[in-house]
Amino acid sequence: MALTIAVLSQKGGTGKTTAVRHLAGAFREAGLRVLSVDLDPQGNLSDYFDVDPEAEPTIGDVLTGRARPEDAVRDDVIPANLSLAEAELALAGKMGRELALRKALSTFADDYDVIFVDCPPALGLLTVNALVAADFALISAEAQYFALQGVEQALEVIELARDSLNPGLEWLGVLFNIADMRTVHSREAFAALREHVGDRLLDQTVRQSIAYAESAERAIPIYEHRPDLGADYLAVAEELLRRLGLEQARRNVSERLAAASA
Repeated sequence: MALTIAVLSQKGGTGKTTAVRHLAGAFREAGLRVLSVDLDPQGNLSDYFDVDPEAEPTIGDVLTGRARPEDAVRDDVIPANLSLAEAELALAGKMGRELALRKALSTFADDYDVIFVDCPPALGLLTVNALVAADFALISAEAQYFALQGVEQALEVIELARDSLNPGLEWLGVLFNIADMRTVHSREAFAALREHVGDRLLDQTVRQSIAYAESAERAIPIYEHRPDLGADYLAVAEELLRRLGLEQARRNVSERLAAASA
């Protein structure tokens, strides 16, 4: 049975899509079967995976019933484009609108070990769909003063989904992204989050670097473009796999980390 992880943030620019791209890659290289679902109308995750921008059908077609979920998969990615915004509007008037993604992803329950869902940078109907379909929620927070406010808003939506439609939803944690821990500001923001959420905040942070934009432009993972920075996401993957109880995959990532630092 696939574990579904919704990755969300209260706003754009928190490194959320970059996180999904590299966690999916790290999990896959650890030996897991991974499906990535682009639920953002901007389609940035699809671009990062180098999916043809003209690829059809998309997740929007799936959610509105115009296509079967299995027909939308491209190299273990279900892509999105701007038509997803229209699909969200169409969903808003339907009964059971919060359940559309859960129904679609049930198709893949036995085909994958992990399903990552890249939510849009807004806490609306698409994000609620992701949380209702998910087993776990991971929050991406930018290393800045208002990170705590954004995390609190995301937690409110997680609680709403849990209380109303998905009581089994678990909060996997908070990833501190785009961080320059050499600065007092980043360290203070990290400390404030730690005080508020405790060990829900992942120990590993992801360093700020223009190299992520460069790797996205070239549609190659950071591990290939800048292996030194790629180690950050390997360490994040190791921490998440431990929290998920996927011990063999965690050991595989740990071995890769050790080899990279040797």
